[in-house]
Amino acid sequence: MEIISGTWKGQLGMALAPRELQCVLLVAQGMTSKEIAKAFGISPGSVVNRLTSAMCKLSVSKRIQLVNKARELNIISPVCVVLAAVIAIHALIDDQPMRRDRRMAERRLSELRVPRRADVAELVG
Repeated sequence: MEIISGTWKGQLGMALAPRELQCVLLVAQGMTSKEIAKAFGISPGSVVNRLTSAMCKLSVSKRIQLVNKARELNIISPVCVVLAAVIAIHALIDDQPMRRDRRMAERRLSELRVPRRADVAELVG
């Protein structure tokens, strides 16, 4: 079973509890404990406890090590890998190459208007 959070997905049943896995996924996205707590509606201390528990289970001491170790053990992985596979399969199936048609650059002209003395008098008065 998988949990998808933003651009990351996590595998349940591979050493981490569901809430620990969710916290690790959000840490992988670069969120702080306060941001994660706000997203789940819990206290920042609860988030720290869950992350500490996950770090203990994976035998690491820092958040970056937690994310790296979880990636090494295939507990979490970026979703962009799946997206790249879909694009590659689409390219094999479709006979038209994937391309982006660009429009020619348009010339942008700016107009400079100097106010007349009469215009300035109307604005002031």
